[in-house]
Amino acid sequence: MDKFAFIIHPIYIDDYYKKFPFFKRLPQFIVERAARLIPPMKVSDITGVRSLYNECTGEFIGCPLTSKLLLELPLQETLRKITACVKLAEKNGAKIVGLGALTSVIGDGGITLARNSNIAVTTGNSYTIYTALEGTKYAAGLMGIDWPNANIVVLGATGSIGRVCVQLLARENKYLTLVARQQNKLEKLASEVMYDQGLAVKITSSVKEAIKNADVVIAVSASVDYQIEPEDIKPGAVVCDVARPRDVSPLVASQRDDVLVIEGGVVDVPDGTDFNFNFGFPPGKAYACMAETMILTLERRFECFSLGREISIKRVEEIAKLAQKHGFKLSGLRSFERDISLADIVRIKENARVNKLKLTV
Repeated sequence: MDKFAFIIHPIYIDDYYKKFPFFKRLPQFIVERAARLIPPMKVSDITGVRSLYNECTGEFIGCPLTSKLLLELPLQETLRKITACVKLAEKNGAKIVGLGALTSVIGDGGITLARNSNIAVTTGNSYTIYTALEGTKYAAGLMGIDWPNANIVVLGATGSIGRVCVQLLARENKYLTLVARQQNKLEKLASEVMYDQGLAVKITSSVKEAIKNADVVIAVSASVDYQIEPEDIKPGAVVCDVARPRDVSPLVASQRDDVLVIEGGVVDVPDGTDFNFNFGFPPGKAYACMAETMILTLERRFECFSLGREISIKRVEEIAKLAQKHGFKLSGLRSFERDISLADIVRIKENARVNKLKLTV
């Protein structure tokens, strides 16, 4: 039976404390130093992955570095650690390995890792893009937002996920604002959109300035710090947080009952799939990047499907068709690790209506 692997890592230092409570007694720098010395390890077996056409098995491989360490350590050190994870997956019989969370954005987006690997490597970004946009469009409809005329902001627009999101949005949306740190990359992307779609987009490096008037925000930055705080969002807005670590502060959940924040890239996997590991989702749900690795294995497509900064729209459309073939589908809406009901949507819309009236008085 064919096998895949997927690399995960602790998002925050608190994830270490949950697993090893005695670490709380140690200074944080000691814990981080220890993490640099810990070798990659198998975390769990993934079983019961079946479609009408095939079945496979998999495993989670744990990279011990937190998000902070992955971004702050010298690039060569982080690449060596992630490469060791890929080698372990290969040793354990995997034919393809998926890069989870920040392991997919370090360096050149998996290209160097793939060159130094004897098995296929994918970031899972193609399916993440598809599900994030479909989920956002669905949520916007529930909130009564006029999708073609909505003011849409893409945070992290020049990244591998953000860039393709922008290109796809430009096909059917009139008002786009692109946010990223580097002005030259923003200008290049804006020029590409104008050339390909004939659409003039706004660009800025100011997150707060862009978001304050946004009807919809798609957040895909690669930052360890929260980019969106409660005071940044207007009533009635929809925010799709695709980033891991999150772009949206948890304070939004407790302080803003008039906006809808959804987790991007969440899918339902085929019945019977068991990850044998709690990564915060109920049984039967997974991140789209995980699902892409599973789909490619079921399809026996052991190739580097999503790599680098130049993900193609064709790949996004292709993985969407393969996902449907093998029984993967967009999950119901989730926000800060809980399901969102239609009653929740009604309540948020009413709160937004009331608060909008207050702002006009």
